[in-house]
Amino acid sequence: MKRIVIIGTSCSGKSHLARLLSSKLGTQYIELDEFHWEPNWQERSSEEFARLVKESTSGDSWVVDGNYSMAREIVWPKATTIIWLDYTFSLVFYRSIRRSIIRAITKEKLFSGNVESFKQSFFSKGSIILWVIKTHNKNRKEYSKVLSSNIASYAKIEIFKSPKQASEYVESL
Repeated sequence: MKRIVIIGTSCSGKSHLARLLSSKLGTQYIELDEFHWEPNWQERSSEEFARLVKESTSGDSWVVDGNYSMAREIVWPKATTIIWLDYTFSLVFYRSIRRSIIRAITKEKLFSGNVESFKQSFFSKGSIILWVIKTHNKNRKEYSKVLSSNIASYAKIEIFKSPKQASEYVESL
């Protein structure tokens, strides 16, 4: 377990698990959202994003969290372990609402100093809650397919159906 990729639909807990594993294993933590988002929720260019991902994953050990398909081509072939947080829609939907409320109230600074607002989270086309509704089932189908492809052929695949399974995994290390 030297190079770990954590995938899952938005709000499944990828970042939390990645931080835990990174800390426990003493490896670099890489959050792809940090490379994707610039100030004022502007998306970084594809070229610059790919460059940052390549640079950050050039080392011997790391834990990456994120679902960007462009990063998949760069990161997955290097991975020794891919962890999929394959949680139910109801759990992820609940987490998206809870997280959105907490972030809007606390004004937690995110990637490039961006802050989520109630308006953005609940009343916009860019709502993370709407994103979860639109992408949860699509992502599950896509991950099932791509995890059996050649791009992941050298990595050990771990699929967790519940947060308890993920916690037990971390504790077992």
